[in-house]
Amino acid sequence: MNIIISSVSSEPIYEQIVRQIQKSIFNNEIEKGEKLPSIRTLAKDLEVSVITTKRAYEELERSGLIVTIPGKGSYVSDLDYEEILEKRKYVFKGNFMELLKEAKILSISKAEILSMISNLLDE
Repeated sequence: MNIIISSVSSEPIYEQIVRQIQKSIFNNEIEKGEKLPSIRTLAKDLEVSVITTKRAYEELERSGLIVTIPGKGSYVSDLDYEEILEKRKYVFKGNFMELLKEAKILSISKAEILSMISNLLDE
């Protein structure tokens, strides 16, 4: 598993780990049932805190992408990823709706919102 951590990114390290493992799972670079490195091994390899990798694995487990068996380790879930992806899109839509409510409160116009989204996508 190839995870690259950026210390200059504004994204927290645990989120960088989560995002990269998610991407690897969705791209079938890591297969269903495959064992992931232990929390301690991953922390050592990435030169980060064990707490950081533990938080990343907990997030992946909450999302249903991995399962952790005490004493055995963490494995890629056998769940249907299309189903997981649809659930995540639903959550994304809810989060996006909250942002749109905030934009309305701040009187941000539709044009400004679309411009912001376009600029972010171009980054």
